[in-house]
Amino acid sequence: MGDRELTASELVAAYATGELSPVEATKSALRNIEDRDGEINAYCLVDADRALDQAKAAEARWRDGNPIGALDGVPASIKDIFLTQGWPTLRGSASIPVDQPWEVDSPVMARMREAGLVVLGKTTTPEIAWKGVTDSALAGITRNPVNPRMTAGGSSGGSAAAVAAAMGELSVGTDGGGSVRIPASFCGIVGMKPTHGRIPLFPASPFGPLAHAGPMARCVDDTALLLDVLALPDHRDPTGLAPPISAYREAVRRDVRGLIAAYSPALGFVDVDPEIAAIVQSAVQSLADAGLQVEQADPGFADPKDAFDVLWSAGAAKSLDAFPPGSEPRVDPGLRRVWERGHTYSAGDYLDATAERAALGILMGEFHTRYDVLLTPTVPIPPFEAGHDVPPGSGMSEWPEWTPFTYPFNMTQQPSISVPAGRTESGLPVGLQIVGPRHSDDLVLAVAKLLEEVRPWAAP
Repeated sequence: MGDRELTASELVAAYATGELSPVEATKSALRNIEDRDGEINAYCLVDADRALDQAKAAEARWRDGNPIGALDGVPASIKDIFLTQGWPTLRGSASIPVDQPWEVDSPVMARMREAGLVVLGKTTTPEIAWKGVTDSALAGITRNPVNPRMTAGGSSGGSAAAVAAAMGELSVGTDGGGSVRIPASFCGIVGMKPTHGRIPLFPASPFGPLAHAGPMARCVDDTALLLDVLALPDHRDPTGLAPPISAYREAVRRDVRGLIAAYSPALGFVDVDPEIAAIVQSAVQSLADAGLQVEQADPGFADPKDAFDVLWSAGAAKSLDAFPPGSEPRVDPGLRRVWERGHTYSAGDYLDATAERAALGILMGEFHTRYDVLLTPTVPIPPFEAGHDVPPGSGMSEWPEWTPFTYPFNMTQQPSISVPAGRTESGLPVGLQIVGPRHSDDLVLAVAKLLEEVRPWAAP
């Protein structure tokens, strides 16, 4: 197997035997960036010199038999939403001044450094990560490595595209309404949104209770390994959870056969593309054949889009209010409409939306007293033409209209993961979403691992 196809876990095994070195792996990732990123546009910043310095340090640690973690020396990337010491964090916006001190690491970046990951650079995002595709006036359009005419999804589309194209084995994205899971589904990789607070955030996101960070990788084992790194506490996040009581890299081995899964093909209100529905149905049947007890059941809630819109638009308005005066003309026109709408909502509207979010969480909590996990499509449509916020000709006007399987579980703060389930006739990836009760990140990973075993997936 060539180093292009190696997972992070396989790279580390090769480091341990001396078959490969972190420097070789890093050079391979940088070559892939040079070869492919001109077309895909997954990175907005690449720092080859810094990456090679990190790789050389990791190589010395492996040579001395003293690696500092289970991912020491693995090439990775980080979405340009997270503060990163020494690199600008522009969040896809032309309104954020580049010429300022960049002296603080976010918790995510700090943990990656401590674990010895080789961070190649920062990945693209739409402005303030506001939508389900990845393009911006600052960085341009990010395209799907499987078919560059199509979108990679978003808002962590740069991270998903980088991982799918072997431009780094791992990445970390953010997910406020599906932004890790949507591009994971579209690009054919694994993307996880853990329980809210599992990965600490700093500074606090204006999207508040919706905001999550999540690991992205080409397989479930690597996703678990990266979550082990990212899930360590950081005092700067007052909503952060206590340390995990066990390693996620061990949790993926849990035997989940005999557990009860609810399969909801449409959540009771989603119009799903027939080809997507058939692929997901087949993947669910594979889980059932492997021993998971699957029952078809809807959770029983109506589309919470209106409440989500209040929380999302208010958060966007708060974020954009901090931009320098005169920024309005530079802001993405779609985002500018969200900014304006956010200012129309009152404190009462926000509290009403918060109450609906809480009620949804209670409903799902009760649902999970009967079902261990919930299975759904990740996205009800295949990837569409790049450069559009919604599928051309769909009659839709805003991105949440085509992502109804993802944002409800930001509102409930439950762990959910997108795992490759198959491909369309035209070769485009399709994801299956696995949702678990709050704090059951280990269970979600274990079911995802079972799916990966019964439906082996060759990454693009």
